[in-house]
Amino acid sequence: MAVIKPFECVRPDVSVADRVAALPYDVYNRQEAVSEVEREPLSFLKIDRAETQFDASVDTYAPEVYAKAKELFESAVSDGTFVTDTDRAYYIYALTMDKRTQTGIVACASIDDYLNNVIKKHENTRADKEIDRITHVDTLSAQTGPIFLAYRANAVINEAVAKTKKNECLYDFVSPDGIRHQVWKMDDAELISRVREAFEKIDAVYIADGHHRAASAVKVGLKRRQENPGYTGNEEFNYFLSVLFPDEELMILPYNRVVRDLNGLTSEEFMEKVKEKFDAEESSVPVAPESKGEFGMYLDGKWYRLEAHSCIKSDDPVDGLDVAVLQDHILEPVLGISDPKTDKRIDFVGGIRGLGELERRCSSDCVLAFSMYPTSIGELFAVADAGRLMPPKSTWFEPKLRSGLFIHRI
Repeated sequence: MAVIKPFECVRPDVSVADRVAALPYDVYNRQEAVSEVEREPLSFLKIDRAETQFDASVDTYAPEVYAKAKELFESAVSDGTFVTDTDRAYYIYALTMDKRTQTGIVACASIDDYLNNVIKKHENTRADKEIDRITHVDTLSAQTGPIFLAYRANAVINEAVAKTKKNECLYDFVSPDGIRHQVWKMDDAELISRVREAFEKIDAVYIADGHHRAASAVKVGLKRRQENPGYTGNEEFNYFLSVLFPDEELMILPYNRVVRDLNGLTSEEFMEKVKEKFDAEESSVPVAPESKGEFGMYLDGKWYRLEAHSCIKSDDPVDGLDVAVLQDHILEPVLGISDPKTDKRIDFVGGIRGLGELERRCSSDCVLAFSMYPTSIGELFAVADAGRLMPPKSTWFEPKLRSGLFIHRI
């Protein structure tokens, strides 16, 4: 059973919500973060990435950076930028991009469910990436970036969400990237009870995006347990901020690949090796794969449609993924890219950037590109259910959840 509980939310005042809402902290490098905070001084990014308040001589992870984040957060609460709801509620968060809407429930998930694998993962985390968010959450005593969770759609939850969406919006704005954000508060006790009980009957929820944020929140919770040996399990540090979406509303975009060289092969030699495992047909137009097992390839200014031979397809939840087929049959054996996480010869391009970005990269710093058919949410569930890990850069979720709209004090 999944424990998904309502919470007392710290959130921006309605008058400034559109200015506070910020893309996740990890989509920016330092200079981009500085530029964004200069563009919008109320952006929550200045709290998520408080190094923006210092010159470049101050290390991103210096203690004074986290102290500044806490100072900025508490100041924003004091001056009314943020308000605190004193009742425990769920929030409904709808994001609309390109006329498609996905609607999630903002709530708190249990760190015990994470530890006991009721909340399932498909990605390893790196300790060095966790330390920053552990320090940030611990210093602020607040979780500021929600973890993106998914669950198999449930009629009871769907009904409660639909009923709440008939009420007046708490927030309704369009962010600079064109995404519409709508928020409703679910404070009806009966609906809250129904939703909570429905989640208790769900065997598993899945981390779709935000593995490092989740791991960091859990480690802060465990640290607080050590510091409070008499804890009951009901303290807020036992839970972490999440937005939970039904699988039927989620769309994963492709995560495309670009490669800097052909590993010493000529184009002709490379094509011959590709044709050992794939049918290859030249295309007069850019290739966006239309089905699993199909790939687009851009080489020497030409697009090709590749179809994997049946002998290299697999029913295994990991080996059968298109990203694994490409890795196992072209990237590693032909191009010598054995570890795509660390090899500097390969780069990854989110599907949101389009096929034109692949052509652009191949006219600048790369010579080869692959367009992918997106991994499905069902494939993600299957990998997590099997206790396995997805290959690197398997999924690209869009639109991104905003930080600063919902804050959970611990």
